[in-house]
Amino acid sequence: MEREKSIKRQKLKKAEKYNGLEIGPIRPPSEANSLLLRITRNCPWNNCTFCGLYKDQKFSIRPKEHLFNDIDLIKKCITVLQEASKPENFANQELLIRNLKKSLGSDLHPVYYSAANWFRNGMQSIFLQDANSMLIKPDDMVAILDYIRANFPEVERITTYSRSKTIAKISDENLKRISDAGLNRIHIGMETGCDDILKLIKKGVDKETHILAGQKTKKAGFELSEYFMPGLGGNEYSTENALETADAFNQINPDFIRIRTLALPDATELAEDYKNGVFTRANDTKMVEELLLLIQNLNGITSTIKSDHILNLISEVEGTLPHDKEKMLNALTWFLELSSQEKTIFRIGRRAGIMHRMSELSHPSIRATVESIIAEEGINDDNIDIVIDEKMKQFI
Repeated sequence: MEREKSIKRQKLKKAEKYNGLEIGPIRPPSEANSLLLRITRNCPWNNCTFCGLYKDQKFSIRPKEHLFNDIDLIKKCITVLQEASKPENFANQELLIRNLKKSLGSDLHPVYYSAANWFRNGMQSIFLQDANSMLIKPDDMVAILDYIRANFPEVERITTYSRSKTIAKISDENLKRISDAGLNRIHIGMETGCDDILKLIKKGVDKETHILAGQKTKKAGFELSEYFMPGLGGNEYSTENALETADAFNQINPDFIRIRTLALPDATELAEDYKNGVFTRANDTKMVEELLLLIQNLNGITSTIKSDHILNLISEVEGTLPHDKEKMLNALTWFLELSSQEKTIFRIGRRAGIMHRMSELSHPSIRATVESIIAEEGINDDNIDIVIDEKMKQFI
């Protein structure tokens, strides 16, 4: 019976029609200038209570031949764009591009815009979507990487997302093959190293597996980006979130630790828990204290901490350990030592997308704009946490 189901699935896979370039819904901020190639659709786990991105969406693997078609179309566009950018072709540039778009057909115009955006940004990196592309067969991943490298040998970096549990199941030999084929960096959403929180958020993995996967990734030669989510344990597990995650990072020494402050979109199970009083939301001050505790306890590693998301309150919490540790701790302490009124101004300024740096708190015109928002919306100590929660949703 199982063999018959497997054969049936294979037939359905072979029969899948190619419908042109596909773009998934998400990529890391660090891949803003990357070409996006969709290997898998959606998330195979799709149970994390803090995430609503792939809810009601089925996971599937695109046939690798479809990826080859995507690459062929992108290559076609890049070849024309390179020709059109030559000085001797400036006079015919518009005609060359118009003919290119016509040859693609109206249904495939997204190919041109993806290629043009990538071309303008230097064609340095490619990101393989969606949430867990390392789930595909190692032979298929190697074949895709070989095809990318053959068509775009100048590309400096190819990256993808993966789950720790997936990496832990891949043999060291196959991970090394994939690394040697040209996948440079893997992004893993650790979120937390605390087993109690991992169970509560239905992450489907434990701390031990996070550590194993991180170590295997580094051993195979990949750059590793791990994500930490302040606030994920609420008020009850704030200390454990910081300390257990720091311990996991200390055992992995990831190349990058990326901070992703918790926000709660309405369509998530965790938001429902919050409404029902099951989950107690940590406010900005509590999450800054949590981040301070995390960084204080990162020892013996050389990771680079990145605060490359607008959800993070203090963007200056960036640097490479151990050299920049004191600088990052000072930035967090700066906020904690502000008066209640100054914290309110900075929090609203940051969450309204008006303030981007600590120094802007003392900028007269920026400060005046934020103060007017506080007055107009009647924001005070009693309602600011609710206001902040709502403002953060706009960035999800």
